Amino acid sequence: MKIAVDAMGGDYGPAPAVEGAVQAAQELDIDVVLVGDESQIRDQLLRLGCSDPRLTIRHATQTVGMHESPASVARKKRDSSVWVATELVKTGEASAVVSAGNTGASMVAAFFILGVIKGVERPAIAATLPTLTGTAVLLDAGANVDCTAQHIEQFALMGNEYGKYLFGKPSPRIGLLSIGEEDTKGNELTKEALKLLKASSLNFVGNVEGRDVFNGGADVIVCDGFIGNVALKIAEGVAETIKKLLLKEIASSRLGRLTYFFLASPLRRIRRRMDYAEFGGAPLLGVNGISMICHGHSSVKAIKNAIGRAKGLAEGRLVELIQRDIEESLAQHQQGGKGEPSA
Repeated sequence: MKIAVDAMGGDYGPAPAVEGAVQAAQELDIDVVLVGDESQIRDQLLRLGCSDPRLTIRHATQTVGMHESPASVARKKRDSSVWVATELVKTGEASAVVSAGNTGASMVAAFFILGVIKGVERPAIAATLPTLTGTAVLLDAGANVDCTAQHIEQFALMGNEYGKYLFGKPSPRIGLLSIGEEDTKGNELTKEALKLLKASSLNFVGNVEGRDVFNGGADVIVCDGFIGNVALKIAEGVAETIKKLLLKEIASSRLGRLTYFFLASPLRRIRRRMDYAEFGGAPLLGVNGISMICHGHSSVKAIKNAIGRAKGLAEGRLVELIQRDIEESLAQHQQGGKGEPSA
């Protein structure tokens, strides 16, 4: 299996992408194609003293900046690293693409080059969050600002298959992010989505309030992309704030500094559980191929883990499983009046 990596994406240039790819190749025994400026990539490989034949280079003459318009990728930058890396998946030269670059550019490349799975109306970003009992998946985490109830139902179907892979559960618990647990709470979108999810064959556990996202009561939590992205960014901000406050309090007193020796180990474990690098990246579910979107600040570990997750999703044939579920759902809608429970 071969994974294409956008070596020029991210806030720190090619260094973390190349080193993450080197570690993935060596630890996971996987072939990686590094896509981008060949001279810069070779310089990084030379710096690492790496001549592993599992790593190859595909030259791309253009890069996409983090603040560039995603639409410009399709119009003007078809030799950019993210575009060329995605084309490798389309042609079958790679099984998945990983990029820490411009999120919009990754989505545009996946949409135009890979296309969407038949029947899927909107692809969705599936982010992984830490919980008290392990992890949960939140989608859509930002691909779609405006959604319909049918879109959210499809997010649940796609998230269900992704959850099976992540958690090893035959029937992950699906929750709908809303402002209250009661069926009557929420806006018109969530109320309509609730009806569709209740009528589906999914293991739907009902509404999930924002304060309950991290308690582990649901494995997969669905919402529109606007709310999902806000929730994700707040969670990232809170995690970073808690870390800084803890360190500030420990350093502010002699007692705190003395007790740090005893607190260091559990604090490291907590930090590791909350570190996005442990999750690697978020797949764009619903496109006809595996496309992993990573944080712009992705470290070497994050890139390595994203490559590993991309490999697992390709081996697990996630795209084919989502296709099957979407087709079954559409057939049920045609027979039962858009998925609403019959009288």
